[in-house]
Amino acid sequence: MERFAATPLVERSRAFFWLAEALDEYLEGDEALHASPEKLFQGPVADALNHVGQLAMLRRLAGFPMKGESYFKADIATGRVGPEQAPPKREFK
Repeated sequence: MERFAATPLVERSRAFFWLAEALDEYLEGDEALHASPEKLFQGPVADALNHVGQLAMLRRLAGFPMKGESYFKADIATGRVGPEQAPPKREFK
């Protein structure tokens, strides 16, 4: 974990996408999962999404709001885990 110590935002962003790509490759690979897909998404993935919501709330409270985006309407594609993402489809304004 030392390589992900406090660094500038750009480096932290690269680390995030590197980890997202590693998770994507693991899920796509032949190695057996250590838990069922349901447990993975109900546990750590859902937990991560919950923390994203908490960070968005804290930003709003601090006076730096973020625009909301609907995960349901988002253009999500298998294997697209890097910084090059589709433009957001904003349901909430």
